[in-house]
Amino acid sequence: MFSRRIVTRLLLSLFTFSLIVACAQTNTSNNPAASTSTAGSSSGGAADAIPIGVAVAQTSNVALLGQEQVIGAKIAETYFNQQGGINGTPIKIVLQDTAGDEQGTINAFNTLITQDKVVGIVGPTLSQQAFAADPVADRAKVPVLGPSNTAKGIPQIGEYIARVSAPVAVVAPNALKQALTINPNIKNVAVLFAQNDAFSKSETETFQNAVKEANLNLTTVQKFQTTDTDFQTQATNAINTNPDLVIISGLAADGGNLVKQLRDLGYKGLIIGGNGLNTSNIFPVCKKDCDGILIAQAYSPELDNPINKAFREAYKAQNQKEPPQFSAQAFTGVQVFVDALKALDSKTKLNTLSLEQLRTDLNKEILAGKYETPIGSIAFDPEGEIQQSQFYVAQIKMDADGNNGRFEFLK
Repeated sequence: MFSRRIVTRLLLSLFTFSLIVACAQTNTSNNPAASTSTAGSSSGGAADAIPIGVAVAQTSNVALLGQEQVIGAKIAETYFNQQGGINGTPIKIVLQDTAGDEQGTINAFNTLITQDKVVGIVGPTLSQQAFAADPVADRAKVPVLGPSNTAKGIPQIGEYIARVSAPVAVVAPNALKQALTINPNIKNVAVLFAQNDAFSKSETETFQNAVKEANLNLTTVQKFQTTDTDFQTQATNAINTNPDLVIISGLAADGGNLVKQLRDLGYKGLIIGGNGLNTSNIFPVCKKDCDGILIAQAYSPELDNPINKAFREAYKAQNQKEPPQFSAQAFTGVQVFVDALKALDSKTKLNTLSLEQLRTDLNKEILAGKYETPIGSIAFDPEGEIQQSQFYVAQIKMDADGNNGRFEFLK
């Protein structure tokens, strides 16, 4: 049986330990340099590294896009840490999987904000997810950079929301112009879009308006779901209108299957794919039938600037192919955070700021900066809309066996 003296000593030891833990927790919550050392990261990272959240779709039918974004963000982490991080302090990417729905994205954002204590978030993958989760970050005053959220209205969600992905209204019409260059005799256009995806709905409006402005005949508008696998009805309805051009707004899995079924039913004309089809991950879906698809681009691997050369070399060394737009934009999102953090640290040392103040000051720095990135020279307007001037159109060229292909950029 314990003596009273031993019990007393044990109680005093427990009390002292509790005080130490409480003090440590207080210091962590007020000091971003301390709080970052406890944030989770898929890549580990040094203590006191500055955590940048990346919330994208690593699973679900959206994963064909989100996985490319993970690659871009991880390349950025390695590259910028090799360059010295934030004036000597490393960064670390904290990944959260949003899956393909809104609730998964909200959960990912909440985890990054409250548990991982990131300084900002690159994400999510889809505009529809952004409309659901960005308000969460805005209320918490955490800056967000959308890497592939191109639907109308994204920057207007809130003061802390910006994007490094140009709006669809600016990018998409370039594909129609290129189609008319390839075939000036185009008259009839059939449009198909995923009605359950906010971006696809926004993109198809842009395409439909561009068709009308070009005085072309919009023969039919067919709807489908991103979860569909059978498109026989929509494809048949479109083909029956004798289109010279078909425009598809969807994601890689459904869009690729739709392309394949159009070709199987005998359609031989040009096809324009929207931004959701803008990935080499579509190649295994439609194989040889991917050949010839036109897709407008906000990125070209051939852009001649130092940061794109470094990104391109790193991506090709890792993946043995040219980097896609989704990876380049994710890299760019991380870069903007890094450059803005460097600029802020040069004015006020980051480790003197509370996490809340750091997030607020970082948001202001992001909007004030100009950046030389893999997607070109960019800046932001006061609402967080990207200012970008360089755009392209690529055409998919598949190998003879139909298993591999490439995006060939057109002049």
